[in-house]
Amino acid sequence: MTFAALTGGTGIVIDPGATNLLFVALGLVVLFGFLIAARFAARIASEQLLKRNVRTELVVISRRVVTFVVILLGLFAALSFAVESANIALFGLVLATVVAALGVQDLLRDYVSGYYVLLERHIRVGDRITFDTHTGIISEVRLRVTLLRSDAGDVIIVPNSELFTKPVTIHGVTPEQEARKAPPT
Repeated sequence: MTFAALTGGTGIVIDPGATNLLFVALGLVVLFGFLIAARFAARIASEQLLKRNVRTELVVISRRVVTFVVILLGLFAALSFAVESANIALFGLVLATVVAALGVQDLLRDYVSGYYVLLERHIRVGDRITFDTHTGIISEVRLRVTLLRSDAGDVIIVPNSELFTKPVTIHGVTPEQEARKAPPT
């Protein structure tokens, strides 16, 4: 597209190199806008999670994920402006989706499951649980794994997707205790 077409055909002709430079500059402006939006989106996400009394580690990780996703979208948008093609942005999104779906499927499953384990708070540090053939006391709940200390003193590292998809028995917890453990709504 020439500058003459952009100005309604007034007869002003601009060098195509200058037009390309204009689109690159527009791409940089778009990227800068997404960088600012990433900070605001991360701040809003962390404020909402803090209002729900979510653990600090989870807030920090969620903030980083939101920032990364918004900046990644900004990079694709800026690149599509710079090369004057929406196909770049579409290709980047499709490529990122395929890589996430195939390459890191199990890892993503563990992280998403861990997020829900931490958010729902059904199991907590100090709870004695049994799942599959493992029994022990939860010593730490992380985003990807949960550490379980067995009766023999061994540490069992359990992927959170296992806790999320398989039945877990929490020993010694009555419904009244479970209701007290739940955060106020």
